[in-house]
Amino acid sequence: MTTAAALRVDAVTVHYGPVLALHDVTLTLQRGRVCGLVGMNGSGKSTLFKAVIGLVRPDAGTVHIYGTTPAAARKAGLVGYMPQSEAIDWAFPLSVRDVVLTGRYGHMGSTRRARAADEHAVDDALERVELADYQHRQIGALSGGQRKRAFLARCIAQGADLLLLDEPFAGVDKRSEATISALLRELAEGGTTILVSTHDLHALPDLADEAILLMGTVLAHDRPAIVLQPHNLARAFGLNVLNDTSGPR
Repeated sequence: MTTAAALRVDAVTVHYGPVLALHDVTLTLQRGRVCGLVGMNGSGKSTLFKAVIGLVRPDAGTVHIYGTTPAAARKAGLVGYMPQSEAIDWAFPLSVRDVVLTGRYGHMGSTRRARAADEHAVDDALERVELADYQHRQIGALSGGQRKRAFLARCIAQGADLLLLDEPFAGVDKRSEATISALLRELAEGGTTILVSTHDLHALPDLADEAILLMGTVLAHDRPAIVLQPHNLARAFGLNVLNDTSGPR
């Protein structure tokens, strides 16, 4: 592993046709940190994730993951991505264990044949997200919170050093929220870097070491207590935030 930053995004701009989704986005994440990504719907959070993982090619700017390109990072298993639930076909006939095992594909070679180490990694990941008893169920049969935990288990089984989690707390029950939050802190303490988008501003200071406020570009990047100050939130969510301590949902 090099001494490069876990993630470096330099002046990234992304268009969808005539629509400007991201403009001049620049940020750096160091190893072993949890960074919360906050912003209103349409602020570019999912586009940023896709640009980092290489699913969207920026019109300008560069992305480096541990000093290498997104494509090279994916090939080396350095980065794991958990998309929003809406991007997943829940009717697909895969068991929970099958889903988690896909996180090991990069370790299996072209045969995609699981070895003892792969099965052990899946067992460990399922235990950590408290889904061992559900591993043979079809993925679509799980509750919303259980589905999120299953895809987090896939990232854990992969062993990636950078995790990109797009709205992992959306629509989950309190147990799943607590399980996911505790696991993210545990993973970060072990050296994993995590970029996680969330609308739960109240939980952000306990979850994250730092936060990024996004509105097409980076408006603020600092400790959560600084980023969540009213004058910053007003720039991203509107002036009503100043008189609403509950924050946007």
